[in-house]
Amino acid sequence: MSKNTKTSCCANKHETQLHIAIIGSGSGAFSAAIKAAENGARITLIEGSDVIGGCCVNVGCVPSKILIRAAQLAEQQRNNPFIGLENHAPQLNRALLAQQQSSRVDELRQAKYQSILEKNPALTLLKGYARFKNSNTLIIRNNQGIEHELNADKILIATGSTPTIPPTNGLVDTPYWTSTEALFSKEMPKHLVVIGSSVIALEIAQAYRRLGAKITIIARHTLLYKEDPLLGEELTNAFIQEGINVLINTQAEHINHNGELFTLTLHNGEQIQCDKLLISTGRHSNTEKLNLAAAEVITQKNGSIIVNDKMMTSTANIYAVGDCTNLPQFVYVAAAAGSRAAINMTGGEANLDLSTMPAVIFTDPQVATVGLSEQEAQMQGISTVSRVLTMDNVPRALANFSTDGFIKLVAEQHSGKLIGAQILAHEGGELIQSAALAIHNKMTVEDLAGQLFPYLTMVEGLKLCAQTFNKDVSELSCCAG
Repeated sequence: MSKNTKTSCCANKHETQLHIAIIGSGSGAFSAAIKAAENGARITLIEGSDVIGGCCVNVGCVPSKILIRAAQLAEQQRNNPFIGLENHAPQLNRALLAQQQSSRVDELRQAKYQSILEKNPALTLLKGYARFKNSNTLIIRNNQGIEHELNADKILIATGSTPTIPPTNGLVDTPYWTSTEALFSKEMPKHLVVIGSSVIALEIAQAYRRLGAKITIIARHTLLYKEDPLLGEELTNAFIQEGINVLINTQAEHINHNGELFTLTLHNGEQIQCDKLLISTGRHSNTEKLNLAAAEVITQKNGSIIVNDKMMTSTANIYAVGDCTNLPQFVYVAAAAGSRAAINMTGGEANLDLSTMPAVIFTDPQVATVGLSEQEAQMQGISTVSRVLTMDNVPRALANFSTDGFIKLVAEQHSGKLIGAQILAHEGGELIQSAALAIHNKMTVEDLAGQLFPYLTMVEGLKLCAQTFNKDVSELSCCAG
């Protein structure tokens, strides 16, 4: 075969190969790209920012967990529960910690994103910002302002989300932090005020408290107000015991900055001063610049793209995954959605079932949930029965001298089938997947109570809680079956 003939054959294959354009380069985008390439498609990834990888590896999951772990170790040096170990003040260099965070982020971005891009010939990265011309055509604008059109058979939107900034008087004129600045700051605040009451706000607030800062949390409602109320109540108590000032049902009505300090005027007229202010009141979808109307893609009022369980939007050849959609904002949901979207875009059939989606908030104690809370079940007309086991009934928690929190199991009343679990416990995130598997496999609380769990593990607490539906576990011996 001559060189020209070979080139012609490759060109023909290129023309007939399914072409998928993916807007974004985060976890959902790469999961979809890899799966679509496995299924024979040609992929063009479009990324407008300087780095690939999206929120999780760059400014979310990875750097936050490094900060949280460092803060946990600092707190253990300062305050441990064992009388034979002397406490001492940790020696902290925030600049070095920030440098270590950045280095690990760079390593993971290279290993999990850049190297995959370089090794997979079906994947092409195009730098620029995309917007729709129509349902099959994107207009790409690069950093020099030059525009060109890109046609694709299928298009996947995976543009992620951005911190939402509340319209508080004076706020925009101040040097407030979002989570990005908080995670990578090389300086330690003396007093950090955190406006927000959910995942990111609480994780960063506790981390900075354990690194040595004074912390005040301003919550418009209560902590974790969308979850089972007991979770928020008990986590609030744990935070207060740790020296965090928690102001619930409170709003800042005006904020100003004098060049050194922030002054927050609250709804009741009181004022708070601090040297750093973190705004963490949620995130919104990055969809406003996509010109979705041109492709007839329907969104919610907040801009989130509406998708079905196949990740399909209102336009048949356009799919969406991750934080830009109405799906839960978790990286593992984005990745799972991406692989399923790719299967569907390449002719397969795959759904995303979120009925047993576990969730973890990496405070200490950790918050972990799966399935339905009592309130959610009752809103669906399900009669429930539940039990709460405090962690001082779990032998491993007693051995650790760390008994904060509880395990709550929710069951369907007439069948005893487990339908939900809410956990507040040290390392609670390591327990929740067992509960998720139990719910997925339609186990009853009696089934769960009859399983073998290794003694002196935290997860044994699930068995003990399940046993409380029928007996008093305080009257059982160790390892009682």
